[in-house]
Amino acid sequence: MLTIHHTSEHSLLCLAVPPAELSKQQQIWAVAEQARAQENVVEVVVGMNNFTIFHNLLANSNTLISTIQQLWQNYQAQVSQAPRLIEIPVHYGGEFGEDLFEVAKFHNTTAEEIIRRHTEPTYTVFMIGFQPGFPYLNGLPENLHTPRRDVPRTKVPAGSVGIGGSQTGIYPFTSPGGWQLLGRTELPLFNIQHNPPTLLSAGDNVRFVAESITL
Repeated sequence: MLTIHHTSEHSLLCLAVPPAELSKQQQIWAVAEQARAQENVVEVVVGMNNFTIFHNLLANSNTLISTIQQLWQNYQAQVSQAPRLIEIPVHYGGEFGEDLFEVAKFHNTTAEEIIRRHTEPTYTVFMIGFQPGFPYLNGLPENLHTPRRDVPRTKVPAGSVGIGGSQTGIYPFTSPGGWQLLGRTELPLFNIQHNPPTLLSAGDNVRFVAESITL
């Protein structure tokens, strides 16, 4: 089921029923791509369990809603090529992972075990958001789900790898942020000279690799 709301005179928010799951996110990616090809659609922005359609004022929004609902209902999962796998080298702990020991304390375990749990899975990029190139990664083990900090930092360095609730992600740029920081990568996630400028895209697979560990 897909719920569609007007969010302005030229945009529609399309919401899937929670929770966010890989199969549902794959359906969102496919239908969003089909929506981009519709007449008078200007852009489609994919979110977590949702996507937003921006259209020009020539579009009949009721007709567009009907078309999107039909695309959603007619979706059939396709066998696709294996997604890209990108390895992210991370310096865990020390000045780069200021919250590593707090996260270990929260889970009643050691910092080494937190790093093991974080580097073990293969994650999937569900969406890019918050900052250009910031990946929201699905696949964080339940035994690593950690609440955000009570007081966000005013400055989180670029490349910081953190946990926010049930997700893990990477800050492409220095900014305020409230995620628990485990480490930092030197790999740039955004480069305006590249096409596309973002290192990661929705659907990519990601693995974290411990480049160094400071305890």
